[in-house]
Order: sequence, then C-alpha cells, then structure tokens
Amino acid sequence: MDKPLVAIVGRPNVGKSTLFNRIIGYRLSIIEDQIGVTRDRIYAEADWNGREFVIVDTGGIVFNDEDPIHKSVTQQAAAALEEADVLVFVVDSSCGSSPLDYEVAKKLRGCGKPVIVAANKADNDNRSWDSAEFYELGFETLVPISALNGRCVADLLDQIVAAMPDRETDGEEEDIVKIAVVGRPNVGKSSMVNAILGRDRVIVSDVAGTTRDAIDSLFEHKGKKVSLVDTAGIRKAGKIQGSIEYYTVLRAIRAMERSDVTMIVIDGNEGLRDGDKRVAGFAHDSGRACMIVVNKWDLVTDEAIKEYADSVRAQLPFMSYAPIVFTSALTGKGVPAAVDTAIDICAYHSMRISTGELNRILQNAVDAHPFSRKGRELKIKYASMVEVKPPRIVVNVNDTKLVHFSYKRYLENCIRKVYSYEGTPLVLVFRQAKKERGGR
Repeated sequence: MDKPLVAIVGRPNVGKSTLFNRIIGYRLSIIEDQIGVTRDRIYAEADWNGREFVIVDTGGIVFNDEDPIHKSVTQQAAAALEEADVLVFVVDSSCGSSPLDYEVAKKLRGCGKPVIVAANKADNDNRSWDSAEFYELGFETLVPISALNGRCVADLLDQIVAAMPDRETDGEEEDIVKIAVVGRPNVGKSSMVNAILGRDRVIVSDVAGTTRDAIDSLFEHKGKKVSLVDTAGIRKAGKIQGSIEYYTVLRAIRAMERSDVTMIVIDGNEGLRDGDKRVAGFAHDSGRACMIVVNKWDLVTDEAIKEYADSVRAQLPFMSYAPIVFTSALTGKGVPAAVDTAIDICAYHSMRISTGELNRILQNAVDAHPFSRKGRELKIKYASMVEVKPPRIVVNVNDTKLVHFSYKRYLENCIRKVYSYEGTPLVLVFRQAKKERGGR
C-alpha cells in the first residue's frame, strides 16, 4: 500500500529541517542559520501511533528571485507540493508573519491539499499565544511548536496523521505481483516494459526522461497476475534540473515503495555506472525484493556473461542476494525468464520461517562455529521472524556488544543455505535477551 507523503514547506530559515530531523528522530537534513542550505529534497520514512508515512524536507520557497539556485529550490519545493498528501507549512513565531509567508500561503491554498500551519520557535507560553496571529494566513489548523526542543511536536504529528488520506480497502487484496521497473535514464526501461507486455504500452524514445510519471500495466504471465510499473530514470542529485525531474525521482522512489519486486535495469553495453549503483542503493533501502536486469545483451557474446556478472557482484556487494538476468528488449531474448524470476523472488519475499525451524538453523550455526570476543562467548537465546516483505528476524542474545558484523553475515548465510530467499534482503536485528528469573 502506498504510504502517504507529508511535505514540510515554508519560506527560508524558519526551522523546516530542524522539524524534519525531530520527526524522523535523527539528524539527516543539514541545519545552518543561513538561507538556502537545504537545496535538494530529502526523504525519510516516519511513523506515529502505528501510521507510517514518508516525509520530505524542502528548501525555502522564494518568489520573484532571479538567483538560479533560489529558483531551482523553489521549483523542487513546488514539485513536492504536487505529489504530497499533507502539507506542513512552517512559520516563525519569534518574528511573526512576513509578506513572504502570505505569498507561500496563497500558493498552498491553490494546491487543494490539507495544510497544517506549524508555528515554530514557540518555546514558551507567550510565544504560543502570540502564534494565533498566523490564523490570518487562512488555514484552520495551527499548532505552535518548538522543533528544537520538541515542544508540542506530538500534537503536530496527531494533526498530520488525522489529515492523511484513509487507506483504500476494497475487500481482500488480489494476489498480484507488483514489479517496479527502475534504472538511470536511457537504459531501456520503457523498451523492457514493452517487451514484457508484448505491445507498445509505453512510449519509447532515445531522449532520457521520456517517461515522466509511473505507468501501471496489469497483465498475466503463466496464469499469474502481474502489475508492472515503468518509472522515469533516476539521475545523480546534482544533475537533476527543474521541477519535472525532481518530481520523477520522487515517483520512482514511491513506485519502489509500493511494489513487491524492484527490477533494476542496467545497460549491458555500458557496464555498471555510478548512476546504476545509486539506483541499486535506493532499491536496497526500500526493502523490496530486488533483481538486476542487464539489458541490450544482444550486442555482447554469451561467453562474457559470467565475467560481467562477477563484475556486477564485486561492485554491488550489498546486493549479493539479487539475481542477475541477461536480456534483450529488442529481440525479446531472456525477457520471459526475467518475469519468471520476478515472480519467484516475490514468493521468497513473503515467505515466513517457523520459530522452531529458525531457532534450529541458528543453533546449528552457532554449534558449528561458536563466536566469542574478549573471552565472552556469544549465545543466542531465542529468535523469531516478526515480519515479512522483507523478512525481519529478531535475535535475542546474551550480549549485543558481542555481535560482530561478520558473524551476523555468517548467520544470514546459514539461513540462506536452507532457505535461499533469492532476491530478498534479510534483516537481522539483535536484541539483549531478558535475564532469566532468579538470574543476576
């Protein structure tokens, strides 16, 4: 299910990034007392009272400014407005309303989206009372807050969650494999979609960025329903120009978020580039099942397959679980196998291991290769798979300080020897086991 998107907007230097960091619980956005620090939009996942959402920090909106950087910041903020479900309009209660606040308010009223005014820097009762002047901006919901010390931010989050659109439920969800086709521009994503569908569902062009919006197509493959999403190319942040391309990156990321499988398309003629690695990083972080599709393989000999695959593995060590499929969208070679692979790894993505079986596997792994640090031996007390899509395993141990990343990887490999979980990241979380009753 698509997570709601919440955009934090406002004029420069009112504390948007401070609020963003406060909501997500750690410092991600750069905070400086200088106009224009936040230029690119920054995205993060957040949740409040069990409701998950994506939050985006934007640069300060400046109107009628000929400075190219300020114009670009305003453009990308406008792109966030277009895609957002809820808008948090941050103003500064320490200095009161400004003409630019009214200009921003006028822009927001035309969006047709829920708007919550967050009167920031209201770190005492007097400023909270004075914040009432911001009702003149024309919005019903106003929450005085202090993003710096957290004052009333919980009240703001209550209002944000209340304004989010309800999840659409039409009875039981159909058993459909959802595949997002992603990649940097001009690697053949749209051609791949057309090859899979067997018809020209998506316009194909040699001009990078032809596909501006995500386009969903439903089809059947060997009796299985599949939903295919073609997305615009993801470019390096510094190369993105204008609101349209900021918007397409956001759509691509959201397409991954709502898919079961991410199909990362790379150009077999060009080899793995930095842009491909960036796309792979987005896909891995989304937690979806992943596969790598090497397109345009019709121009390369079959003998080079192993060498090429080894090179990709070496450059993407964090995606060792992702299968690599070689295809040619032009001739159709390997395309059915790519869809077969996507369906297979989708099944792994939702597969659950019973608690008893999981503990047996991990205990056998520890017995085969015990691990100790500074004279203390790591002991696994209990493990359980608490979630799927992706599979998330909580491992209770005698001391979390004894867990080394190499041993964590060893335990993951032991699980994969029994259940391959091809294409799916395994998330192992280590927790301190509670002391047994009567223990010291």
